[in-house]
Amino acid sequence: MEQGAKIYVAGHTGLVGSAIARELKRQGYNNLCLIPHRGLDLRDQRATEEFFGKEKPEYVFMAAATVGGVLINDTLTGKFLYDNLAMSMNVIHAAYKFGVKKLLYMGSGCVYPRMAEQPVREESLLTGEFEKTNEAYAVAKLSGLKMCEYYNKQYGTDFISCMPCNAYGPGDNFDLESSHVVPALIRKAHKAKVEHAASVTVWGTGKPVREFIYIDDIASACVFLMRHYSGNSCINIGTGEELTIQKLTEIVCREVGFHGEIRNDLGKPDGAPRRVLDSSKLFAMGWRPSVGFAEGIQRTYQDFLGQEGKYTGKKDG
Repeated sequence: MEQGAKIYVAGHTGLVGSAIARELKRQGYNNLCLIPHRGLDLRDQRATEEFFGKEKPEYVFMAAATVGGVLINDTLTGKFLYDNLAMSMNVIHAAYKFGVKKLLYMGSGCVYPRMAEQPVREESLLTGEFEKTNEAYAVAKLSGLKMCEYYNKQYGTDFISCMPCNAYGPGDNFDLESSHVVPALIRKAHKAKVEHAASVTVWGTGKPVREFIYIDDIASACVFLMRHYSGNSCINIGTGEELTIQKLTEIVCREVGFHGEIRNDLGKPDGAPRRVLDSSKLFAMGWRPSVGFAEGIQRTYQDFLGQEGKYTGKKDG
């Protein structure tokens, strides 16, 4: 990827896309093509192709997506399927049609089967059923992964894909109805702290096992793969470290400064029992994460403190 190449980061205002744009700038890639959703709806095929025809990006990071936590995934199934299918198909096809040199497509660990052997290897794709609570999102992301593979085979494109584990970090969504587990826990723990509450309640049993990666590490891995990898197999991006949701909650509470009781709402779903990625292929290429979990939580909490009024209309408490 040449230093002066024109690079389009789709979804650059989102958690992953904004981190990729930061990492590219940090590495000296300054010819970035950035346009927010209000300026380009990637669900619109005509608008997407007009954009590619006009701007002619040489490299594309496809990080645009409609995302959310377990509840919103299981509720807005039609929207999650349509939005993510449409965006994936339009961007990948436009990249082929207008001669993009290379594209990186962001998958998701939820694409792997619910009961896949753990840690999950890339070869586990399509070997079992999806987790039902995020099946719509998984179907859409799987279609994007396979579209990259099939276009490579038929058209000789250089479209690669990656599969990050659970992302978190500054710029995350802290809305309790639609956020993922880490930002939701940070907000809950902070609210409990400032209100001097006796306890904080978390969803489910606390037993599910997950892997979490700081967003700047994902961005670093994406740029690394764009520079050093070509192939049809998606590549896992993880840390090799796993936590139960209960342990995660304990760490978040400690870093936020809440020392009360942790209660479990057994009426809420757990999701898949264990989801941890085998990132040995990426590690063997020479890449490793650099931000530890406690440090990442502290950075994310400081980011939340700077924007909590956006979610509450006033300071929590």
